[in-house]
Amino acid sequence: MTNPAIPAGLQLRSLVKANGELEVSLISQATPTPAADEVVIRIEATPINPSDLGLLFGAADLSTIKVYNGISATPSITAQIPERAMKSMAGRLDRSLPVGNEGAGVVVAAGSSAEAQALLGQTVAVLGGAMYAQYRCIAADQCLLLPPGTTPAEGGSCFVNPLTSLGMVETVRREGHAALVHTAAASNLGQMLNKICIKDNIPLVNIVRKPEQAALLKGIGATYVCDESSPTFMADLTQALVDTGATIAFDATGGGDLAGRILTCMEAALNRTTTEYSRYGSTTHKQVYIYGGLNTNPTEFVRNFGFSWGMGGWLLFPFLQKIGAEAAQTLRNRVAAELKTTFASSYSKVISLQEALELDAIAIYGQRATGAKYLINPNKG
Repeated sequence: MTNPAIPAGLQLRSLVKANGELEVSLISQATPTPAADEVVIRIEATPINPSDLGLLFGAADLSTIKVYNGISATPSITAQIPERAMKSMAGRLDRSLPVGNEGAGVVVAAGSSAEAQALLGQTVAVLGGAMYAQYRCIAADQCLLLPPGTTPAEGGSCFVNPLTSLGMVETVRREGHAALVHTAAASNLGQMLNKICIKDNIPLVNIVRKPEQAALLKGIGATYVCDESSPTFMADLTQALVDTGATIAFDATGGGDLAGRILTCMEAALNRTTTEYSRYGSTTHKQVYIYGGLNTNPTEFVRNFGFSWGMGGWLLFPFLQKIGAEAAQTLRNRVAAELKTTFASSYSKVISLQEALELDAIAIYGQRATGAKYLINPNKG
C-alpha cells in the first residue's frame, strides 16, 4: 500500500545551556519515511505527567519564565536554573531533547512489513518518548493496538500511570507484603491504584494532603484514607497500618520527612501486636520506595523504627525489565482490557503544543496538583 506524503510537523524540545538558561521551544521538522518495520503516527493525545515535567523544565525556577514569539506557530520560553541545581543538569548540557513519554494517535503511514501494514489507519498507543510532536515515527512492535471504539484521548495515558500502579501491586505480591501505603494518593495514578486494589482485594492505605482529596478517594470506595493536614495524622496512619498490616509504601513526594514518618508508624503498628521486646525493634521488614519528587527538598528521617527497614528508589522501566517481557506483557494486556474502567484517566484541559508554552497554562500544570492534569493534542486546531 502506498503511503500518502506526510507533512513536516512541530515538535517540542527542551535545552539546558551551560550558562544556566533553560530554553523550551517548538521546532518544525521533516517527518521520516517509515522503514519496513516502522509506522508514522499522527499524535492526538499525550499527557503531561510529573515525569515529563522533569525533562521539560529540568531544575529551572519557573518564576523566571519569559515567553518569546508567543503569538507565532513556534513560540519558545526561557527560564533560569539556580546555580546550586546545575550539577544535576550536567548530563544534558547543551543537548536539545525531545519531550513526552507516552501518547496515542492514528497510524497514517506504514512500512512494507505485514506487521506495520496491519496498523495502517488504526488507533494505537505508544510508550516511546518524543511524543510532544505532531508526528512520531516508531517501530510497529512498540505500538499497542487500542480496542475498537477507543479514542486517542482515552488511550493517551495507558502506559505510565496504569503500568506504574500495576507494578506497585506486583511488587507487593513478589516481595511478600499483605498491603501497601501510597502517598499523593488522590492523583490520577492514585485513583487507578485504588480501583486495582479494590478489584484485587488488596488493602490500601492512602495518604493525602487535603480533606477534599480524602473525600474524593472515599467517593470511589477507598477504605483507609489518612489526611496529612489532620492533627491526628500519625495516630490515624498507625491505626490504618494495624488494621491492614501494610509494611510497604510507595512515596511520590520524595523530599521532606513523610517517608520517615511512614516507617515510624509501621514500627508502632507492629509493636502493638508483638509479644517480645527487642531493643533492635521489630523483626518484620518495613520498606518505603520513593518513586517521585513532588517535594524537591532533601529526604529527612529520624531513625526510630528499628533495624528491619529499607528506603530506596522505584522506577517503572527498571521494574518492567526485571520482571521480563512475558510478565510485562501480561500487565499491558490488563491495561488494554480495562482501559475505560480501571485505567480511565481524566483531564482538566486539552491544549495544543503552542498553548503548552503559555504562562497561564504552565502556572497550572507546572504545579503538579491533583485535578490539574493537562492533555496535549499536538494536532489541535
